[in-house]
Amino acid sequence: MVDYHSAGGQPCPCGPGPNGDYMAQEDDWDRDLLLDPAWEKQQRKTFTAWCNSHLRKAGTQIENIDEDFRDGLKLMLLLEVISGERLPKPERGKMRVHKINNVNKALDFIASKGVKLVSIGAEEIVDGNAKMTLGMIWTIILRFAIQDISVEETSAKEGLLLWCQRKTAPYKNVNVQNFHISWKDGLAFNALIHRHRPELIEYDKLRKDDPVTNLNNAFEVAEKYLDIPKMLDAEDIVNTARPDEKAIMTYVSSFYHAFSGAQKAETAANRICKVLAVNQENELLMEDYEKLASDLLEWIKRTIPWLEDRSPQKTIQEMQQKLEDFRDYRRVHKPPKVQEKCQLEINFNTLQTKLRLSNRPAFMPSEGKMVSDINTGWQHLEQAEKGYEEWLLTEIRRLERLDHLAEKFRQKASIHEAWTEGKEAMLTQKDYGSATLSDVKALLRKHEAFESDLAAHQDRVEQIAAIAQELNELDYYDSPSVNARCQKICDQWDVLGSLTHSRRQALEKTEKQLETIDELHLEYAKRAAPFNNWMESAMEDLQDMFIVHTIEEIQGLITAHDQFKSTLPDADKEREAILGIQREAQRIADVHGIQLSGNNPYTSVTPQIINSKWERVQQLVPKRDRALLDEQSRQQSNEHLRRQFAGQANIVGPWIQTKMEEIGRISIEMNGTLEDQLSHLKEYERSIVEYKPNLDLLEQQHQLIQEALIFDNKHTNFTMEHIRVGWEQLLTTIARTINEVENQILTRDAKGISQEQMQEFRASFNHFDKDHGGALGPEEFKACLISLGYDVENDRQGDAEFNRIMSLVDPNNSGIVTFQAFIDFMSRETTDTDTADQVIASFKVLAGDKNYITAEELRRELPPEQAEYCIARMAPYQGPDAIPGALDYKSFSTALYGESDL
Repeated sequence: MVDYHSAGGQPCPCGPGPNGDYMAQEDDWDRDLLLDPAWEKQQRKTFTAWCNSHLRKAGTQIENIDEDFRDGLKLMLLLEVISGERLPKPERGKMRVHKINNVNKALDFIASKGVKLVSIGAEEIVDGNAKMTLGMIWTIILRFAIQDISVEETSAKEGLLLWCQRKTAPYKNVNVQNFHISWKDGLAFNALIHRHRPELIEYDKLRKDDPVTNLNNAFEVAEKYLDIPKMLDAEDIVNTARPDEKAIMTYVSSFYHAFSGAQKAETAANRICKVLAVNQENELLMEDYEKLASDLLEWIKRTIPWLEDRSPQKTIQEMQQKLEDFRDYRRVHKPPKVQEKCQLEINFNTLQTKLRLSNRPAFMPSEGKMVSDINTGWQHLEQAEKGYEEWLLTEIRRLERLDHLAEKFRQKASIHEAWTEGKEAMLTQKDYGSATLSDVKALLRKHEAFESDLAAHQDRVEQIAAIAQELNELDYYDSPSVNARCQKICDQWDVLGSLTHSRRQALEKTEKQLETIDELHLEYAKRAAPFNNWMESAMEDLQDMFIVHTIEEIQGLITAHDQFKSTLPDADKEREAILGIQREAQRIADVHGIQLSGNNPYTSVTPQIINSKWERVQQLVPKRDRALLDEQSRQQSNEHLRRQFAGQANIVGPWIQTKMEEIGRISIEMNGTLEDQLSHLKEYERSIVEYKPNLDLLEQQHQLIQEALIFDNKHTNFTMEHIRVGWEQLLTTIARTINEVENQILTRDAKGISQEQMQEFRASFNHFDKDHGGALGPEEFKACLISLGYDVENDRQGDAEFNRIMSLVDPNNSGIVTFQAFIDFMSRETTDTDTADQVIASFKVLAGDKNYITAEELRRELPPEQAEYCIARMAPYQGPDAIPGALDYKSFSTALYGESDL
């Protein structure tokens, strides 16, 4: 219970209440000073004017501060005006007890506001005790006019003094250090007015040596234009060695409260400008993203059909041109698009970070333009690209195989057609009708030799048919002409078989009438025919085209050729034996005087033909040697290209893999400030870009390999495609890592997070990131929250809280929490951000506490650009107190934060 009736000595009339010591420096009420007539006069005048400045709002005032508060009525009225609260109903009686009860009600209200009144009782006030009355009024002034002043974490008297020092700092001859002698020359009062209303004071014309004029000028301007009553006399202040501190503080507090409204409006306008500037900047970023995403998707849409076109060409040259076009696409057209895609992701992440930092809803691109949509389109593009390159190489191999088979078909068909020329006429002639027995026997033997030759050619016909079939299966473009020629050969072969059979029957019928046979000619014919066929096969093999891709394959051909050459001495012996038979027959005829008819009747293979073909074989062997050696040299050159490419690829490939692993470690084990980390990452990026010439050299070597039509390389597991993809992933990964650090800097600066806090966040995150993957799973994130003091244990309330936090850090339900999302969450938990309610409160200040605002008020309080921005987007106000042109600032403010549709 507060002691209002103590009649003891004179202890302090005011002290700290239950809410703390809000004015410790005023604990002691200096009663001796109150007895000083000059100070008491100043306090009476100042306190009376201060009380009247509030009582006039209720339509009354006081004349004598000692007398007019004695009945307690105006004292209670004063407290109601300055507090805005209702006091208990006063007693209207004239008796002393009624007055004491009213004063006690006022003193009880003061005590309820945390003020401890000691030795100030209702009886002293009712009795008109001047000292106690002034002490009580000073207590009221401290509690309701000075206590709530707060400037830069200081309050009450210190806060008011700091406010005066800040406002008067730019003015010469003003040095506010206290609330007494610092104000005697009047310049401080004029500086306060000029700082807030420069049009009211011509400060440069004031003189420090004329304090009375300065003081009266400030008092008159304050009373006339600022509605601050004159609470002090200039002469009293000038003629007092140390003006009363309480009187000065009371008067100066009126200036603080008079100007605080303008300061609130300025703060509100600045807040709105800041919010609108952020919103406009974000809208521009959204428009840029939409355009860049549309352009990239359109390019992907145009490119995929080209890569999916599998229309085969007829020649290798046409397919190689397609391959060259594809190389141009990889070297010229695709790299800028890779950069655009990377930049698009960076812009999207930066925009989302800015939206989170400004407490805005996340940006949702137009349908089909999400980063995931672009990644899906890009994956389709790369899938089509990979299939297209494989198809090109397969098609080139197929055309190469077709050209080889077609040439082989033409060569064998030409040889066969040359052999069959005249055979039908030979088989249909009737030369045996008038022949002698020896002639018939010769014809029969000759026919047997022809049958042997015909059988030997059966394999060639089958080879021709097999080659034609393979050309059809491989979809050779000139298959119709091949089929027609093959059919002609097969039909002719059937005719020859039929004619051969008919001629044999005729000769065997005649043979029964003939008995003579020339064994030597027959033996010659039998041995000459297969030898001749062997030589024709040898010439055909020596002229046969070959295609190889490796050293081993050409070495196999050389070995087979060497084996063929090793058979030539035996073949030469056989040739000499066959020619010996012919010479022996001629010798016998000469010895016995037999006149031979000329050529051997049993064979058309003459010694001249055998010798001619033998000489041809001898000529073709060294030619074949040179062709094989040339091909061996070409394959050795190809092997050199393989080894050269493999040597460079085996350096570049592991280098890229190592760099990818290092980036992964850097993103987890970052030390130092974020700026140091960003500088380190950019230096790391520059070192990667400087490695690009090694990749260009590899591209040049790869082009030489493709131009040489080399399709495999056993010396390395790295293909150019693998290295290209690895390089692109390396550039994208370092760019993303740099962007993450930049966003962390942006978050830190916007939220005021210290470097130590950022390092603590990183350490907590890394501790629970067990697999060092740069992201936390739900259970890892829950453990991290528990370590930070969050109540998310496995119960209903903890699960609900954890689900709420997960909806903030993982809005897309991806199942992981990135470090950036973790920082955003922690920054929201530890720092303050603008909210829709704060913006609404700021607009309400500009609107003069109305529920709506007009275009005129917006143009007066905000910069032109942002005022028009608000006017264009605010809906008309529909409330019951609406006036023409009223605008709804509440729905506009909530729409800025995504809480309703604008």
